[in-house]
Amino acid sequence: MINSNSVQSSGGIGILGLLGVLFVGLKLAGIITWSWWYVTLPFWGGAALVLGILLIVFIGALIVAAVSK
Repeated sequence: MINSNSVQSSGGIGILGLLGVLFVGLKLAGIITWSWWYVTLPFWGGAALVLGILLIVFIGALIVAAVSK
């Protein structure tokens, strides 16, 4: 019998998380000599994307408000 109450979840580390782990490993191994800011940059990719979208929406709302006056 098939259980209809089963829950499936997908996801995982994602490309930005994978790049972040790779960069940290390369930095700790001494293969790259980048600043830690550059090494951890992929971990901030998701937050930057959300902030960018919010900024675009905010600017769009300001333009609409200015035009409707």
